[in-house]
Amino acid sequence: MNILETGFADLKLIQPRIFADERGYFYESYNQKTWREAGILNEFVQDNQARSTFGVLRGLHYQTGEAAQAKLVRVLEGTVLDVVVDLREDSATFGKSFAVELSAENQLQMLVPRGFAHGYVVLSPTAIFFYKCDNYYSKAHEGGVHYADESLNIDWKIDLSQAIVSDKDKILPNFEQRKK
Repeated sequence: MNILETGFADLKLIQPRIFADERGYFYESYNQKTWREAGILNEFVQDNQARSTFGVLRGLHYQTGEAAQAKLVRVLEGTVLDVVVDLREDSATFGKSFAVELSAENQLQMLVPRGFAHGYVVLSPTAIFFYKCDNYYSKAHEGGVHYADESLNIDWKIDLSQAIVSDKDKILPNFEQRKK
């Protein structure tokens, strides 16, 4: 596996080693020993999966305090634009966003450390999004930032008037008013 730096502390892209032949392909998407040797020490406790159609935008979500979560995200089918915002006030990239296309074709994974808001939009007809979390979900600790907050200047690669967004995500606060 190759670990690619993003310019954000602890935010990594992981490019697996893929073994392909006429039968298809195989790759190891996660191996705790290999990851530890690479300095990635997260212990994942929960897996989540979502299927969505083109234009579905989920996010930007995070967990606060003792329920903060790191995530290892990837796409099993289709293509998404995956977006994170650094909420770590002591970070050089505080308040900045990072976006990358994750797809079944490129097989990239992203390790999102604790202290980031996370979201994605589906760019293909459908997508299956899969992620591991290193902490359990807690409704009492959930937070979010509005996906269209102008101060974040996120290019979601779709016309946001056509985005399919949950009622819950439509009313998330802007970055300055987020839950800390």
